[in-house]
Amino acid sequence: MENKEESPFRISSTVQALSSALRGELDSVAEPGCLFSGQTGSNEPGKLWFKESSAKNLRNRDFLSPTTVLTTLFRDGKVPPYVMDRVLSTHSGGVLPIAGGEVIEEGLRLRIDRVASFQDVLCGTSKYVQPSCNKQVGVVLNCPTLHPRHNLLSPDTLTLGQLRTLLLADHLGALLQRQGYSVSYCPVLQEGSEIIVFLKLLGMDWSTVPVSSDNDQREEELWEVLLNSPYRESEEEMEKEKSRNEGKGMVNERSREENLAVKINLKRVVEENRLQGYDPNLGTYTVQRDSVLQLAELQRAVLGFQVPVAAVFHVTCCQDEFRQQQMAVLWRAGGATFTQKHLVCGPVKTPGTQLSAIQYLQLRRMQMKEASEMKYGEQVEGQTWDDIIRVMTSATVRFELLSTAHTSPVTLDVQREGGVSTKGPRGGVFVMYNCARLHTLFNSYERAVEQGLYPEIPDGSQLDFSALKEEGEWLLLFNYLIPFSELLEQSGQALEQGGDGARATLKTEQVCRFLVSLSKDFSSYYNRVHVLGEPMPHLFNQMFCRLKLLRALRELYHCALDTLHIPPIPQL
Repeated sequence: MENKEESPFRISSTVQALSSALRGELDSVAEPGCLFSGQTGSNEPGKLWFKESSAKNLRNRDFLSPTTVLTTLFRDGKVPPYVMDRVLSTHSGGVLPIAGGEVIEEGLRLRIDRVASFQDVLCGTSKYVQPSCNKQVGVVLNCPTLHPRHNLLSPDTLTLGQLRTLLLADHLGALLQRQGYSVSYCPVLQEGSEIIVFLKLLGMDWSTVPVSSDNDQREEELWEVLLNSPYRESEEEMEKEKSRNEGKGMVNERSREENLAVKINLKRVVEENRLQGYDPNLGTYTVQRDSVLQLAELQRAVLGFQVPVAAVFHVTCCQDEFRQQQMAVLWRAGGATFTQKHLVCGPVKTPGTQLSAIQYLQLRRMQMKEASEMKYGEQVEGQTWDDIIRVMTSATVRFELLSTAHTSPVTLDVQREGGVSTKGPRGGVFVMYNCARLHTLFNSYERAVEQGLYPEIPDGSQLDFSALKEEGEWLLLFNYLIPFSELLEQSGQALEQGGDGARATLKTEQVCRFLVSLSKDFSSYYNRVHVLGEPMPHLFNQMFCRLKLLRALRELYHCALDTLHIPPIPQL
């Protein structure tokens, strides 16, 4: 019982334990009926168990080892009794309790002890929605879009592709902070600037300083390092290049000036440091001041940690990937040894029109206001509704730009008529509406308690969770509450696993997709089940169990929305 309380149930832990039980990994010799023992055989499938998720399959099983797997593992596909006993008796920290199982036509099916699962999850919700790890390392999230260039960035010049990179960095930072990583956003921006005001409209709390960042000393040090870099082109090499250019008739006043500048052979940096995944066209790079400014900001970010730096992520749009690879390799030439990864976003397309980031945000806000007025009428006035519309607009924008895998393009419908609706499973609006339904439910319950109609919800140890028999209740627990913490931890696991390539591919779209899927299943359940029943004592146990389940879901919603920096709306 102690282990259960310390370790939340995990789908991955359960699948791993069941796989070990089915294979008999601990056996030193083959037992009768097994085609192999101990080590994985060459014909063994990679995945032995499948977690069910559809309402249809969850009516009679929770995990399935398909017939094709059993045929590979056992003669004639017949599971020996001792193997069945081993599978049914599987238990350890984090493993869901097995209630029973049998071989059917589709394979070996298992049913989880649902009452015990409800008891554990609903009496200890925090360990399922709040990852309890504390990483003693730091991560820098660098957004090249925000670094100063010749053309000053403003909401009017910010493209939708660049906006996507900022939202992605903001979301990834929140996910990593949830797992205990220290996160630094680069670059720091001037407090009160136009771009900071714009980012705050979308819930982004970017790092700021009261006045323009002063990196003069760091800049001077970096120039000195690059001047003395072993990768700097020698005078002889520069003369050869000059001669080649003269032969091609390419010498002009500008090229003469460039010949006097610091030139770094990036290709040699890549080769000598055995960097993988970088563009083969990286050649000689002429160092510019804006490049050194970006490196100075990166130096500021990594030196600001009190813990070791695990990685620097350059979050960039695909159009700027090559330039950012240049910056990463240039930093390496300047002595940086940090792990650098490039998180590249696909383009954002708006067929038939071109919009800046601020125009897109204004359009979505206008559409949200119009949709709200159509649904709620004249009450859509005043500061409260302004705040609601601002949050709903932010939710719409974030779900539209973050629900697609970051490597894939996003196509937006930006026609005046359409794009935002307060009805139907349409991303952010739908999620926020269902989150608000939970607030409304608990407000109604609390008012009823004040009126003396219902008692307070008792401690979970006093409830009989066998009352949760409706299929939607198990689906909400098994598909959402139990797997949620593992979903949050995926970005950190991807960071730790690393890899040698320049690019990183993280499943940053999964929280948005998870919330939309959850909202569909919750909406279906909520429309079907009357949670607050008649105030009769013999009905209270079931009502309290359901309220416990929905309270846990409300906490999950808040936690997931927090990783998107979207505050929940109490009422819609």
